[in-house]
Amino acid sequence: MLKPLSKNIVLKKEEAEQKTASGIILTTESKEVPSQATVVAVGPKCESGLKEGDKVVYKNYSGTKVTINDEDFIVIDEEDILASIQ
Repeated sequence: MLKPLSKNIVLKKEEAEQKTASGIILTTESKEVPSQATVVAVGPKCESGLKEGDKVVYKNYSGTKVTINDEDFIVIDEEDILASIQ
């Protein structure tokens, strides 16, 4: 497992939807890359109040992608998280 240092946060990215609400199947070209993820771990110096399991929205193209045990994670600076999803 990843243990973030300083003000870093480890996220698990949510997969893009394959179908619209009306049931139309999307091809890979038309899928939007979601910028939503679930918090997996929080660094010791984070001041945002986020905790494991929180859903967040983060800046596109930010963070460092890491694969451990065939699972993909994003290590991101606390400042690159835009909002918490309630």
